[in-house]
Order: sequence, then C-alpha cells, then structure tokens
Amino acid sequence: MLQSRRLRQTALRLPEAEGPRAGHIASANPARPIRLLFVGDSSAAGVGVEHQNQALAIQTSALLSARLGTAVEWQLLAKSGINTQQALKLLQRSPPNPADILITALGTNDVTSQRTVKQFLTDYQTLVSRIQQRCGIHSVVVTGLPPLRILPAAAHPLHWHLGKYAASLDARLRTWVHAQAYFRYVSLEWAAVPDEMARNKFYPGLGQYRHWAQLVADSIAELLPHHATQPAP
Repeated sequence: MLQSRRLRQTALRLPEAEGPRAGHIASANPARPIRLLFVGDSSAAGVGVEHQNQALAIQTSALLSARLGTAVEWQLLAKSGINTQQALKLLQRSPPNPADILITALGTNDVTSQRTVKQFLTDYQTLVSRIQQRCGIHSVVVTGLPPLRILPAAAHPLHWHLGKYAASLDARLRTWVHAQAYFRYVSLEWAAVPDEMARNKFYPGLGQYRHWAQLVADSIAELLPHHATQPAP
C-alpha cells in the first residue's frame, strides 16, 4: 500500500495523444468503408506518444486499409484512468456511431482499482454487449492486459502483486473471448520489454504501439470474412 501511494505521487504523468478521435482512411475502392470502433483507457487514448497518428486507432486503420485495399472509418472513445465499469459510463455520455468491428483495450485500471475477477468480467461482458446492440457489431477484438509484473515504474513487491492480479483477470478474459465465435484475443505478453516503453516506464512506447496496431489489424482481417456472412445482432 505504501509503494502504491508513492507510485501515484511520483509517477510521471503523461497526456493523452493529441489529434482527432474519429476519421477516415480513403481508398480508390468504391466499396463501403469498414467501420472500426476503439474503446479503452489510457493506452487506447495514446498515452505515451504525442499524436494519434502514432497511437493504436489510426495506425490500425491505416494498416488495415493498406492490407485490404479498402476505405476505413474509425472512431475512438477512450479516457485515461478509467476501468471497465467507468467505460460503461463514458459510453453513456458519448454514444458511439454504428460500426462493424469493436476493438477494446481495458483492464489495467481494474487492477489498480482492485476490481474482483467476477466484477471485471461482468463489466466487460456488459460493455461489449451494449456496444454490439447499439452499433450493430458482430466481431470484437479484445486486447489482453499488459504484463504488469515487469512494470519498471513500480518497486518490488508492488509490481509482483500487480502482475499476479493482472494475470488472473487476463486469464478469465482470454477464456471468455476464446469461447466466442466472432471474437479475437490479442495478447500483450510481447510488450514485456521495459526499454521499449514510454519515458515514464508505464505506458507503451512508439514501436510498441506500431506492433500492437499490426496485431489488431491482422485479427480484424481474419474476422472480416465471418462478419460478412452474419446477420445483424
């Protein structure tokens, strides 16, 4: 508890990435654009890089557009510091547009706010279900929790405790996602490289956002053939 209080007091605060929260990647292909909705916390908001061009939403959209040769519309609803329960309230205040694919990035603040595994999973399922119903979404790409066990900004045993807590939430989240036919899970285990993180050693760095966007774009491309054959929820 003492280490946690000290971390909150001394950790370098970084702003959310500047730039638009919605946009369009153009293409010569006349087909209807693929519509992406990104929902999440500080990592989805681009904390750790300066501009949204370097963050998850725009990079994923650009990579997907280049890969498939089609236009992509994207929207980002994210706020630094929110847990999954608070994301539900964010969506009530800022209703999302219709979309084809949902991409989520939540969980770190469920660890720091000590939400139980049951609370976390229930909140996550409720969040995804409400977005699906509102936006007409079938397919979902869920990002796992980051490897907090290596968190350079936290001392031992705090980072051990955070890592163990995050792993328990992540395991349940992954099990749920794998049981859904049109969901995909993107692990962040590869991000356990402190030297590649942002300068406060808490958020993803520039290269990590790029790699993350590539993994998400790959998952979306895998889901799209299934999406095209499914009726509206």
